Order: sequence, then C-alpha cells, then structure tokens
Amino acid sequence: MVSAAEQMAANTSWAALGKATDLRNRILFTLGLLIVYRLGTWIPVPGIDGVALREFMESAGAGIGGILSMFTGGALGRMGIFALGIMPYISASIIVQLLGSMVPALEQLKKEGEQGRKKMNQYTRYGTVFLATLQAYGLAVSLEAGDLVTDPGMFFRFSCLVTLVGGTMFLMWLGEQITARGIGNGISLIIFVGIVAELPAALAQFFVSGRTGAISEFVIVAVIVMVIATIAFVVFMERALRKIHIQYPRRQVGMKVYDGGSSHLPVKVNPAGVIPAIFASSLLLLPTTISTFSGSQTGPIMSTLLAYFGPGQPLYLLFFVAMIVFFAYFYTFNVSFKPDEVADNLKNQNGFVPGIRPGKRTAEYLEYVVNRILVLGSMYLAAVCLLPEVLRGQFAIPFYFGGTSVLIVVSVTMDTIQQVQNHLLAHQYEGLIEKSQLRGKGKKRGARKGASRR
Repeated sequence: MVSAAEQMAANTSWAALGKATDLRNRILFTLGLLIVYRLGTWIPVPGIDGVALREFMESAGAGIGGILSMFTGGALGRMGIFALGIMPYISASIIVQLLGSMVPALEQLKKEGEQGRKKMNQYTRYGTVFLATLQAYGLAVSLEAGDLVTDPGMFFRFSCLVTLVGGTMFLMWLGEQITARGIGNGISLIIFVGIVAELPAALAQFFVSGRTGAISEFVIVAVIVMVIATIAFVVFMERALRKIHIQYPRRQVGMKVYDGGSSHLPVKVNPAGVIPAIFASSLLLLPTTISTFSGSQTGPIMSTLLAYFGPGQPLYLLFFVAMIVFFAYFYTFNVSFKPDEVADNLKNQNGFVPGIRPGKRTAEYLEYVVNRILVLGSMYLAAVCLLPEVLRGQFAIPFYFGGTSVLIVVSVTMDTIQQVQNHLLAHQYEGLIEKSQLRGKGKKRGARKGASRR
C-alpha cells in the first residue's frame, strides 16, 4: 500500500515552485553564491606568468593537470584565488572525524549535541587553515620551480599563501551558507559546479580529437555508451534500498486502545553517498598537485612516489579502492547510519524488529545488516570510480573522465532534487493545514450565526 505522504509526493507539481516563496528564495540564494564561486575562479593569483602558465597547462591538460583542473572548476589551470578548491576542508574533515573515533575526549565531545558539533566544526576550520597553508606554500614553491612566476621570491610566496588560504576559507564559508540558508549540500554543490563547468570544454576537445583522427570513432561511441551506462547504474544503485521490517505493539492512551502497526526502516545500499569518493580523491590529489607544477625540479622522493602512485599505476588504483572501501564503512557507521542511535530511537518509540530484542540486540542486528549491505555498496563505489580510470589509461582519452566525477554529478543532482521535492511537499502540507484551519473557522462562525438566530 502506498502511504498518503508518498501519494502527495507523487502528485507534487513543479508548478508549485512559483508559490513556494521560501524555496524560491533558497534556490536563488544558492545560485547567487555559486555564481560568486565561478567568478572567483577567474581572478588570478598575483605574480603569475599567464602565458607560461597557459602553455604549461595545455601540455599537462591531457594528464593529471586535467584531473586537478576539473576538481577545482578550472581555477587551478588559471591559478585563480580558488586554486586549492575545497579539498583542504575535506581533508580536515577526514582528520577530525578519524580523531573523533580514536580520541576519547573528542568522542565525548561528539555526544554533547549541538554544542559539541559546533566545537568539532571549529576544530575542522582550524585544520582547514593549517592544511591550506601547507598546500599553498608547497604550490608557491612549485610554481617558482616551474618558472611560472614573473618575480619569484618571498614576497610572491607570501602573497600567494595569503591569497590561496583566503580563497579556501571563503569557499568553506560559501559552502556553509549554502547548506544553512540555501538548498542542497554546499560543499558537494561547489565540487559539482566545478565539474559541470569544465565538461563542455572537455567534450569539445574530445570531439575535436575524433575529428582530427587522434581517436577512432569506435572509441568515441564506446565512451558515450559507457557514460550513459554509468549514469544509469549510479541512479539505480543510489535508489536501491534494503527495508528492515519494524513492528509497533498495541498501546493504550487514556481510555483508548490503538492497534499496533508495522513499518520499514530503509537502509540505502550506499549510505555514505558520494563522500568516500571525494575523500579518496582528495588524498590522492595532494602529492600530484605539487608535482604537476614543479616540473623537472621534482625531488627523488616525489619522483618515486609518482612512479608508483601516479594515475593509472597499479598501486594508485589499489590505494584508491582501499580508501573508497575504508571511507564507505567509516562514514556510514560514524555519520550517516549509527546502529546504536537507531536502536535507541526505535526503543523509545516502542518499535522493534520481529524476533530481535530491543536495545543492544537490535543494534547488533542493524550493524550486521549494514555490514553486509556495505560489501555491495563499497564494491559498487569502487567499480564506478575505478573502471573509467582503467579505460582512460587503455584508450588514452585526451581529457579527464572518471567515475568519481560522474558519481558526484549524478549523486548531487539526485540529492538536490530530493531536497527541492521535500520543500515542495512541506509547502503543500502547510497549504492543507491552512485550508483546514480556515474551514474550521468558517464552521464555527456559521454555528454562532445559527445560535444567534435561535
């Protein structure tokens, strides 16, 4: 049986968007901040030799430079003020969450509710400043080593450091504002917009290569088919659910006895969403960011690291898969689905899984179910992110195409549309409540008039 809420959600019309003033304002606010982000990617860091940088990025665009440019919305290729992107914030979030599970003081802080969450967010901001400072200084030194600077020296390093760190902190603030006052997840939307903005130029370059004969027509058709198949597979897996049956007993409220009911606890096959892919990519992009701009000045340690962990190398792919699987389990059990909290909530609502005792036994059962689901979910994430990487290396596609970017675009799009539908549904509920209140007032007034006539 379809519930009334599901029926109302199915009947929700997008024409209602014009009537939902709050939702419209949220969408406009989000679009405005994303436009500010895109404008910032075109503002260059002072002291960069534009001609030398353009020539360098044209030569590096087919390799790792294309990956870095796509994940930063092209800001790294133009050395804009947002060249570091949002990756330092993501890396800081990884570190803080890992420490929150290992350090007792931070673990206790996570249990203190809203106040503890604010404190953890503050630690994340401090970590973002620290990591962004390290990455900005390393990038400044690499730019000097690659002869991409008009006037190298300490003044350039300082100005580059301040500009890049400030740009990252501004992006972090934009993401928090979008999440709080806009629609969708701000950090994910910033990465999403950066990828989408670079797709037209990448596709144009891809088709030009096919026209000139650098790539065969078969490869072009195969890539298009693979993209469509990947998108369809991602949509199917992101909507896949494992429903756990929940039973509610009969209860007595005053003199009335309410019959017990049953429901389902939906568990997604991929509860962590796109977060594991973003986390794994952010860790792998750090050494390559520095090496890309250092050119021939790369040290022996970095050269050895890139020889084994460069894109397409076996150790790179193995480490990528390991990080995706690790973050899929870590993020699910620490953020998106906590079996202990879910079991406590069910117990407080007098709900139980048939055949399982409430409390600790229910938590153990939920953990067992989610562990088995995540085997499939993490394999799906690894396959989507890894297969295009392998094919890209085999067919030598001249622009970056990866399952990570497809996964981010599809997942963020679905999540944002879902949030818009939820806002429309809430607006529709508010309209029904207002109508019912007006009808109730009309009935009371009619009753009063009848009483006065009598």
